[in-house]
Amino acid sequence: MLCTLNFFYLFPFTIMEQKRISFSKNPSFFQNSCNFLSLGSFYKEPIKRSFWRKKNLKVEMMAKKVVFGEESRKSLVNGINAVADAVKITLGPKGRNVVLERSFGAPQVINDGVTIARDIELNDPLENTGARLLQEVASKTDLKAGDGTTTSTVLTQSIVNQGIKAVASGVNPLALKRGIEKTCKILIQEVKKNAVPCNGIEDIRNIATIAAGGNQEIGRIISTAFEKVGENGSTTVEESQSLQDEVDFTEGMELDRGYISPYFVKDMERQIAELTNPRIIVTDKKITSVQELVPLLEMVVRSKEPILIVAEDITGEALSTLVVNKMRGVLDVCAIRAPGFGERKKAYLEDIAILTGATYIAEEAGLSLDTVTIDQLGKANRVVTAKEACTIIADGTNQENVSKRIEQIRKQVENTDSDFDREKGEERIARLGGGIARIKVGAATETELKDKKLRYEDAINSTKAAIQLGITPGGGSTLVNLIKKIPEIQESLLDEEEKLGAGIIGKALEAPILQIAQNSGQEGEVVLDRCKNLEFGEGYNAATDTYENLLECGVIDPAKVTCWALENSCSIASMVLTTEALVVEIPEKNKPTEADMNDLPGESYM
Repeated sequence: MLCTLNFFYLFPFTIMEQKRISFSKNPSFFQNSCNFLSLGSFYKEPIKRSFWRKKNLKVEMMAKKVVFGEESRKSLVNGINAVADAVKITLGPKGRNVVLERSFGAPQVINDGVTIARDIELNDPLENTGARLLQEVASKTDLKAGDGTTTSTVLTQSIVNQGIKAVASGVNPLALKRGIEKTCKILIQEVKKNAVPCNGIEDIRNIATIAAGGNQEIGRIISTAFEKVGENGSTTVEESQSLQDEVDFTEGMELDRGYISPYFVKDMERQIAELTNPRIIVTDKKITSVQELVPLLEMVVRSKEPILIVAEDITGEALSTLVVNKMRGVLDVCAIRAPGFGERKKAYLEDIAILTGATYIAEEAGLSLDTVTIDQLGKANRVVTAKEACTIIADGTNQENVSKRIEQIRKQVENTDSDFDREKGEERIARLGGGIARIKVGAATETELKDKKLRYEDAINSTKAAIQLGITPGGGSTLVNLIKKIPEIQESLLDEEEKLGAGIIGKALEAPILQIAQNSGQEGEVVLDRCKNLEFGEGYNAATDTYENLLECGVIDPAKVTCWALENSCSIASMVLTTEALVVEIPEKNKPTEADMNDLPGESYM
């Protein structure tokens, strides 16, 4: 009786030729077959190589270094201080810049706290862990509020340095942590209660100017952009080839899809197809047969209205029929492909349907083109279609449904962790809300361009935050005013060590204004002592070196930024204080290989 044996020779990326060998149950026959295989040069080398690889397969784990107690906390504090000292010199209207080396291209000169923090990596792995914790504070504040990263960094440094001293003196770190957290919650509620609603373009201009480091031109451009596009509009920042900053506005819903056929063009000079008061049909189907379109086209011809068709694609006789009727003057029509890809395409089509009041014709909804009625078609004031873009200007009759849709998209944006999904969600809100403003940043050099672009982004994020939760006095005066609340909070706490945690927060609230004064060339303690005796809304204006009503003179901060700066700094700082052990990888030294060794002495220096 014969059996079959399959030999496979497997390598990382290829499967060697499969050979089928027959042998009997006779052991000697099987032995001879194996000897035959071992003699063949084709089989010998793969088998040897395969076995050699299996014998040398080895997995190595990196060794870890463990430090305990005071040494672990000291290393974390050193790392935090290294990052904070580099970041805090940018705070305030007279803050300085930081130069970041780049492995390729020109060095970057910037004033943005989170960018500086992310760029720092320390040689000591223990201290680098502390640096990464502070980077987390700055990144979280930037993600949630869009600005205030330098303030949160300064607060974290102050809380950690004071808290470490308390822990070293024998205070229970867990009780300290509870006191910090309870105080933080009360202070955030106080900030929200004292916030003033952001009213008018003047407040937006002031917020943008402060966030951009006192650059009034940036404040003016951003306030103009927000005034044009409204609350639901979108403002984006792009790089420009010119030397001047410019703003481009797009009215209505802009889609990145143009006409399917150039025969739809009406204005030959501008190469656009413009429809006035058109009907709009929105479907996710690919239209190839003219029979699907006949009932729809007959309806439109009877009503003598233009029509815009938004579909997956239109090809074959369906497209030919539309073009012929367009050229003969029987039908005023234009067709575009659906924007987006995958699941996002469906969302875009639904947005268009809601904006225009159309019914979304989809197979999953059980609707087909040959059963469409005139009531299922949408309406718009004007549709302008170019080669690669289409703008739909709605008539405003479906504003209630549009508002509900915008609210729904906002909730999706809030719940997503993806920056890409968040960006696309905000873009959809802007398309539904009425317009998009594109700020094109120009500069003489690439270094200046990158710095200006970061300032614009910070200013736009601050403005959005101010619109959401209102504004508070800037220049660190809001945090100084919160110090008056600390004794009241300490009285409400029963544990003495928790009271000490509240006191640490009270002392940390002084850090931002001290740093702003120091960056302005003033004595921080003198400025702080003067501000403590002022009423809410009054404070130190570092730009003019005067004490005045900050709300009236335009030195304001978004309440949302202040709240997130407080929350994130207290969160990370309190966790650092409870640290008792630190585990890091021991960096492995690279051993010189034979390829690295030179034949001649001193050749490596040539």
